[in-house]
Amino acid sequence: MLKLSITALALISLAAPVLADEEAESLWSGNATLGYLATSGNTDNSNLNTGFDLSYTPGIWKHALALRAIYAAEDNTATTESYRAGWNSERSITDNDFLFGRLDWRKNRFSTYERQFSQTIGYGRRLISSEKHKLNVTAGVGARQSDLADGTTGSETIFRGGLTYAWKLSDTAEFNQDLAAEVGDKNTYVESITALSAQLVGNLALVASYTVKHNTDVLPLTEKTDTFTALSLEYRF
Repeated sequence: MLKLSITALALISLAAPVLADEEAESLWSGNATLGYLATSGNTDNSNLNTGFDLSYTPGIWKHALALRAIYAAEDNTATTESYRAGWNSERSITDNDFLFGRLDWRKNRFSTYERQFSQTIGYGRRLISSEKHKLNVTAGVGARQSDLADGTTGSETIFRGGLTYAWKLSDTAEFNQDLAAEVGDKNTYVESITALSAQLVGNLALVASYTVKHNTDVLPLTEKTDTFTALSLEYRF
């Protein structure tokens, strides 16, 4: 999945015209985040979270790539290891309505579902689109393949619902909430990401985020919910 996303991004880059003015350059946007914490003493701990987002918006289309990685270790033994790669394409059909297609690949070493890969298509609507508030909702259908920790695999039809909300608190601060659910016969996966960002200087911002990942059906002795709290530096371009 990650290789496919990178290949698709490379093809778009090769096909794009040379950006000769500010209007053309505005077709591209993105950010890179990095957070790291290490402690030593009676117990040695280290935590790393990183992410990369890139979007390309030529006219009525919008293509977006998202990469995430979270890692934590205690006394040189991994306690958390989670990765995500996603690709989303949207085509506007009116000012407020759009169609989408997306790919989501997730890996969590310490979860019942070590790997999940979903493919969905559907419809979205921009409910609010003002200078301070933006609210989008999506609904779609697709398929998901899963590799479980006990060595079994599964495939199922899923229904996907999503919500994204952005609130510009001031010229330098913003609140974001992303919520998504994949509902299947064998398992329902829900992910919530809440983030608050504050501009430090130039394109550099400080971001505090709280992520919740929940699976309804898990193996015995496995937690259904994983949570991640992160403080990161973000560079926007």
